[in-house]
Amino acid sequence: MNFNQFLLVLKARRWVILATLFITVATTVVISLVLPKNYAASATLVIDTKGFDPITGMTLPFQLTPNYIATQVGIISSPTVALRVVKGLGLDKIPALQQQFQESEHGKGDLDTYIANLLLKKLSVDPSRTSNLVGLSFEGGDPQFAAVVANAFAKAYIETNLDLKTQPAQQSSAWYDQQIEQLRQRLSKAQNILSQYQQQHGLVSDQSLDLETAHLADLSNQLVAAQASSIQASSRQKERAELPDVISNPVVQALTPQLVQLDVQLADMEKTVGPNNPKYLSTLAQRNTVKKQLDNARAQAEQSITATAQAGQSQLASLQAAFAAQKAKVLEIQQERDQASILKQDVTNAKQAYDSAMQRLSQTSLEAKSVQTDVEILSPAVPPTTPSSPKVILNTLAAIFLGSLLGVGFAFLLEILDRPVRSAQDIQLMLDIPVLNATFGKPRALPGARRFLLPFRSQSA
Repeated sequence: MNFNQFLLVLKARRWVILATLFITVATTVVISLVLPKNYAASATLVIDTKGFDPITGMTLPFQLTPNYIATQVGIISSPTVALRVVKGLGLDKIPALQQQFQESEHGKGDLDTYIANLLLKKLSVDPSRTSNLVGLSFEGGDPQFAAVVANAFAKAYIETNLDLKTQPAQQSSAWYDQQIEQLRQRLSKAQNILSQYQQQHGLVSDQSLDLETAHLADLSNQLVAAQASSIQASSRQKERAELPDVISNPVVQALTPQLVQLDVQLADMEKTVGPNNPKYLSTLAQRNTVKKQLDNARAQAEQSITATAQAGQSQLASLQAAFAAQKAKVLEIQQERDQASILKQDVTNAKQAYDSAMQRLSQTSLEAKSVQTDVEILSPAVPPTTPSSPKVILNTLAAIFLGSLLGVGFAFLLEILDRPVRSAQDIQLMLDIPVLNATFGKPRALPGARRFLLPFRSQSA
């Protein structure tokens, strides 16, 4: 079939096409006018994907916008938000919905869940591809009700989003409450142990250790001096006869020249008068007396040196004992201080843990009480003035297009069932013989021409 034949068919079957088009359009318009009208109320939300933490003041990490927005869309259309809408608007208390639930579910299941599913079927969420705006719309037969439900969904979503942030903080806050009580007991126990230890060992302040250390240093200096004196006294004791203290003794100095003089006299008298001379014997007796007095004086001087050396030894021993005792005392105090330092460190660690937990508890408590979210309602839903469905104009245009296709289809279906002769080309196609001449006049279709010409086609064959 060429284009000319196609136009001839359309022209010949125009009434069929027009009738089909009229019936389709009329039916569509009637149905669109008869169907109940639905109204779609829309609200717009803006979702901030980055910002500042209102509690800590720190910059929050940038979130991947597509994934984050997709998550928020899922939250908006979740049963949790729908159930919050049902409870917030009190839809579960409406008798009509209760009766519908009984008739539909026969009392099985949960009424709130049933109503929430009905709401979700009429809810549509449309996120923007180029911004952080999210639009949600609810469709219903009453424009006022549609606007109320759309705003309720926006409010319920914000509350759910806030709960998702505050519930973990509330759980953390409860956990920190328990931990703080344990840390408080631990800190109190460590402080009591430290206090008892300090009282038992008299560790009031660090001055006692400083005083004992200074006393030990003083004893050390005295001990060094005593050791030096003892060594010097021992050396003098070994050489006491030749010591200046003995030689410089007044008695020794007075008797020594007399003894020398008497020895000289005895030597002279032994040569002149002989050793048996009474005068010699008298001088000898005098000389022995002086010698005895000199020896006694020397002995007393040496005894004084020996007594001094013994006193130095005794003092040295006393200082050594005092130094050893003081050293042991200082070491004992130092050990007590070290143990006290360990106990103080335990107290410090317990206090740091307690302070850190208290700080974290304060932060989580503020987070649990936070009322700020990253979602705001940009434009609330208002009752629509025009219905969203049925769309009469759009349905009419679609009916015109569909009716035209159906009309053309019916026309060609009739053409196939009973094809008339409309041109010389039809005769040539039907009989498969060449056309020698054609008389042009007013075009007229010949119904049943196909059945009429088939015998001629068989004879020509």
